[in-house]
Amino acid sequence: MAARARETTGQIWKGVGLVFFAVSKVLWAITAPGNALTLCLVVGAAVRAATPWRRLGALLIGAAAVGFAAIATLPLGLWLIAPLEARFPAPTAPPPEVAGLILLGGAVETAASSQARGVALTAAAERLTATAVLARRYPEAPVIVTGGSGAMLDPGAREAPHAARALAALGVAPSRLRPEPASRNTWQNAMQARRLADRSDQRPWVLITSAWHMPRAVGAFRAAGWSGRLLPWPVDYRTRADHAMPVRFWLARGVAELDLAVREWIGLVAYHLTGRSDRLFPRP
Repeated sequence: MAARARETTGQIWKGVGLVFFAVSKVLWAITAPGNALTLCLVVGAAVRAATPWRRLGALLIGAAAVGFAAIATLPLGLWLIAPLEARFPAPTAPPPEVAGLILLGGAVETAASSQARGVALTAAAERLTATAVLARRYPEAPVIVTGGSGAMLDPGAREAPHAARALAALGVAPSRLRPEPASRNTWQNAMQARRLADRSDQRPWVLITSAWHMPRAVGAFRAAGWSGRLLPWPVDYRTRADHAMPVRFWLARGVAELDLAVREWIGLVAYHLTGRSDRLFPRP
């Protein structure tokens, strides 16, 4: 009976996780700043052309134009990314020994990598290269490579096998690698990595992810039971060390930065409200 109850509970939590994943993807498709402004522009044009509410259509078109102009010229995304990246400073004195390394997914473009043309890397590729460097610093430490598919419509494109293959090519012994291809978001990363870790080892586990993602990652891992055993190792910084944020005219980059920042801040709020993080804005 107890085994059946545990199995039933596990299935329920799996279902909850799938619903959370699907809802988050759908809502983000609508609320992402670039998508929201595009939708505003399209709706405004349709309203202005096909209905008597021409003034409303013009207002929507104007709002979209102002929004795109602001994103193209002002570093709105960087302003929002900066406090995320400053929350967990990079370690200045690495410990002599660690229990292991945990690489979070996001460094591999899974769809392209699945076409047998090598491992395609994303803008967050430093997550992977930094892990390879740390693996040489700690030659006995196991490396948990966590990351499944982050795409709602392509669950078969899993990242962990490709990331493990890239780490092996960079000199990390395959026997040290522990791929985890089931997780599809940061909360599942934390839960699945816990299954692969040696819980009796009291040395710290090094958590490697982008600096802008580190607050939410740490919050999720602490809520999953990793408190006191994590050493955050932020990489892949998007802001400059001197905090300079020059004005420029680059719409594509501005949209990408703002989308990333807004998504991360929304993720922090959602994780806190659903109990997937120990704090609204986790801190060291």
